[in-house]
Amino acid sequence: LISEAESPSGEQRFNQFMQKLGKKPNSKILDLNNCALSATDVTELGALLPFLPVLEEISLSWNGCVGGTLKALTVQLHHVNLLKVLRLNNCRLTAEDVTYLGEAFEIVPQLEELDLSWNSNIGGKLSLLTKKLQKGCKIKILKMTDCNLTAKDGESLAEILYMIPDLEVLDLSINKNIGCSVKVIAQDLKNVPGLKELNLHMCGLKQDSLQGLDTALQHLAELRKLDISCNKEIGGGFKDSAANLASLKNLEVLDLHQCCVTEEDMTVLSQVIPLLSSLQELNLSSNKNVGISSSPLLSRLRFLPKLKSVAISNCGLDEESFSSLAEAALHLPELEILDLSWNKCVGGNLKLLLGALKLATEIQVLRLSSCNLVAEDLALLTLLTRDGHLARLQKLDLSYNNNISDEGWVVFFQGLAVFKGLSELDVSLRPSSCRGCETWFSELLAALTKLPALAELGMQRWVLSETQQKRLESFNQDNKRNIRFD
Repeated sequence: LISEAESPSGEQRFNQFMQKLGKKPNSKILDLNNCALSATDVTELGALLPFLPVLEEISLSWNGCVGGTLKALTVQLHHVNLLKVLRLNNCRLTAEDVTYLGEAFEIVPQLEELDLSWNSNIGGKLSLLTKKLQKGCKIKILKMTDCNLTAKDGESLAEILYMIPDLEVLDLSINKNIGCSVKVIAQDLKNVPGLKELNLHMCGLKQDSLQGLDTALQHLAELRKLDISCNKEIGGGFKDSAANLASLKNLEVLDLHQCCVTEEDMTVLSQVIPLLSSLQELNLSSNKNVGISSSPLLSRLRFLPKLKSVAISNCGLDEESFSSLAEAALHLPELEILDLSWNKCVGGNLKLLLGALKLATEIQVLRLSSCNLVAEDLALLTLLTRDGHLARLQKLDLSYNNNISDEGWVVFFQGLAVFKGLSELDVSLRPSSCRGCETWFSELLAALTKLPALAELGMQRWVLSETQQKRLESFNQDNKRNIRFD
């Protein structure tokens, strides 16, 4: 028998456990995300928790075998009563796991973040967790993305909001069956006045949900991010439910993409959005009425000088609305991301953005996918960069622009080297297309040697000969690069 003096200490056992998983030991942060943990590993980890008294964070996400074994961990959590963060995304948690987790709430009084996202078996069983919450709970971040939550789960959540008054982040995204209970949740949001982020992306919201949410906004003066995107049935509801949106003076992110907004909605949003003085990110993509509406929303973006990201892809822009946007962009000096993809009117008219792109010294991402671009548009971008503009551009998406001639691509790739900071470039063709690239291939290869930051290059549907493929492989090897060509 090994004597007690000779047996490894708790610290040594923990170090050995972490080394086995290829991780560096840390007494405060236990990060075992995506480590292919086995049920035995989870049991062993539970046995090691008594030797980690100062542990503050446990992350076991993307380990499917955690499901069904969580009890081995939760019964030991009283040894780590300083725990602040617990992340269990995509762990295949069972109803039994949810029960044990609920019971553990009493022994982790300092818990501030709980992430249970991507565990579909939680749906219909959330009350097993919520009924164990203690009043005055310190949870600040609660995330349950894609947990198959039901309307009943939504009601269970609403009932306990008064117990977590410090809540700052509530993420219920991709729970399509929770929509009819959002109105109930909204009624109790007044109990979390410090809420900073509310994510209801793809939650099956309807117009009455939007009305209830708008009423709740008057109590959420600290809100920084509001995401109600991909809720198609709220279209038409903004005209009666946007009065309190304008009161969010601290709002920095507003995501309304794919909400089927109507022309009447646009009239109201044109009055409300320009009043959000702190707004930094606005996403209106996949709302066709943004482009064809007579409301002046795009021109009024000039009143939001803090905007850093504007996404209006697939918005049905016509030349008039595109001109309005271009004029407004002259007043957006902090713009970093501009997404105009899937707006055909941009093709041949990119020159309308010339003034804005000259002034946008911070722009890092420019997306122009499927914009019907022509050779002149590419030449304009190259000329701008050559003249010292777009100096910070990192990502450029020119995909699905099949109308660009081979000569246009030649000129572009001849000038590509001026994009010194570029890390991502996509020049792919549409899925139904197929073209040879021999006209400009050598120009591209020559430019790549002068772009040390470029790490990703999309070239889907461009046909490469065997010789060209070998030249690319040699380039990667000779330059110690890993540019991926498709």
